[in-house]
Amino acid sequence: MIQPARLVTGGLAVPGDKSISHRLAILAALAEGASEIVNYSPAADCESTLGCLRRLGVKADAEEAAQGASRTVRIRGGGLDGWKKPSRVLDAGNSGTTMRLLTGALAGQSFNSKLTGDDSLRRRPMRRVIAPLEQMGARIRAAGDGPGGGGYAPLEITGTPLGPIEYALPMASAQVKSAILLAGMFASGATTVVEPVRTRDHTEIALAQFGATLRRDHLRIEIGGRPRLEARQIAVPGDLSSAVFFLAAASILPGSKLLLLGVGMNPTRSAVLDFLVQIGASIRVARLEERSGELVGDLEVAGQDAGRLRGGKIGGADVARLIDELPMLAALAPYTEQGIEIREAQELRLKESDRITVLAENLRRMGARVKEYPDGMRVGGRAEADGARLRGAEVDPQGDHRMAMALAIAALGAEGESTIRGAECVTVSYPKFFEDLEAVLQR
Repeated sequence: MIQPARLVTGGLAVPGDKSISHRLAILAALAEGASEIVNYSPAADCESTLGCLRRLGVKADAEEAAQGASRTVRIRGGGLDGWKKPSRVLDAGNSGTTMRLLTGALAGQSFNSKLTGDDSLRRRPMRRVIAPLEQMGARIRAAGDGPGGGGYAPLEITGTPLGPIEYALPMASAQVKSAILLAGMFASGATTVVEPVRTRDHTEIALAQFGATLRRDHLRIEIGGRPRLEARQIAVPGDLSSAVFFLAAASILPGSKLLLLGVGMNPTRSAVLDFLVQIGASIRVARLEERSGELVGDLEVAGQDAGRLRGGKIGGADVARLIDELPMLAALAPYTEQGIEIREAQELRLKESDRITVLAENLRRMGARVKEYPDGMRVGGRAEADGARLRGAEVDPQGDHRMAMALAIAALGAEGESTIRGAECVTVSYPKFFEDLEAVLQR
């Protein structure tokens, strides 16, 4: 139940970055020796990665922090050939990152394995990962395979020696890129990935930190085969994709002043800050430093008076840079003057839910003016609504964590109470989201 709020204020440290946590755990499990990952994400998705690694014979112990918001994970790896044949199916839960990255890391093993997930994950496309891995010699059987097959989980992976390839990604995807780079470590030579546009580079940074031979030249990334990865102690920065919900909350509630501590500021992720400032949000980087190859900073955000947020359009290369933040930006649109239009974002239909349709349906219930397109949507601003506010409503995020959090923020500025059905789905990425939100709210 979300009541309207007057403002948000205070300081907050969001949980460790989910994307980075996945990658560090997998690489630590392939390194030689004991690694320590500080501020590992508490997300259920990242726990799925640890669960799969444990079934592969990797020792992974998690130590909870006093407040339960972050934790330290210690992983003892046995090198590239240290994983063991799992006695049970590997369950990635709701995590597409877990499934796609592990598919790359398992393709070159000496044993067979099987990866599955929940109902939502089994509907998400895996052919985009399978196709380049098969070019390397991987043998992967997917549900729906055959003439015109879709390539869905569960995936049956027959471990086999891999060969190097040069692969031009047909679409911008950090997960596909990462799966190929992980598989490339098991190849007999150097593997190259060419991106159409630059995507998040957490995998490349982590590989370099663990000692892999990696070369980057703008959109070309090359990894040498059979590297010796060495254990590391690495701290995970705060998750910018989680911080964006609080940035939006402070921006739409006049008088707000919020400090977000230790947030990841990787240039391949920070486009959301550029967009928010461009449309009129008041955001300042109070401190910036590098930790383990990643930029980390503190963000100050202040609330804006009605009409100060202008609105804008998102498309092209910006879609890949903003893919996780698009739900919150769409839900922010009714609080802008001109609204926000998102195009060339058909990838949103292939996430945990059809995010375009789910957002459109729920924002309409709250009184927003929404036009849905095959590749995106347009959510009207205050000018189209004659200044009218959203109204409280019962909304259904369809089990999608980012939908639930985005709708919760939209509800803070609405007239009347809102109800979010199935709100527990936020545990997929941010288990303490509602507690942290309540801690900074003033009504």
